[in-house]
Amino acid sequence: QVQLVESGGGLVQAGGSLRLSCAASGRTFSIYAMGWFRQAPGKEREFVAAITWSGGNTYIANSVKGRFTISRDNVKNTVYLQMSSLKPEDTGVYYCAASFSSLFTKLVDSGAYDYWGQGTQVTVSS
Repeated sequence: QVQLVESGGGLVQAGGSLRLSCAASGRTFSIYAMGWFRQAPGKEREFVAAITWSGGNTYIANSVKGRFTISRDNVKNTVYLQMSSLKPEDTGVYYCAASFSSLFTKLVDSGAYDYWGQGTQVTVSS
């Protein structure tokens, strides 16, 4: 079992920044990669970014490339999503997720993840 707890969400004006954190506990030694997804009201959950736990290889969605970065701290068992130049369309609930075993190219698929956090709300006002 892995427990994931997100934090850092909130209300921010367009053009602002936020940093989300996701603290993992439990069987963290089994984690292959961590990912961030988001879900806007009335829309499907979409991939945002992923990072492999050991090598730190990253995968960023085109919709946020150049504005968002993902990083991890293996000592703290925490993954971060630094979001800059935020837009109203970035509004949604952001979820972090842990994958025990997956191909790197499949990390855009929510089905590749084994555990999910409860989500944190990000609201970007215009």
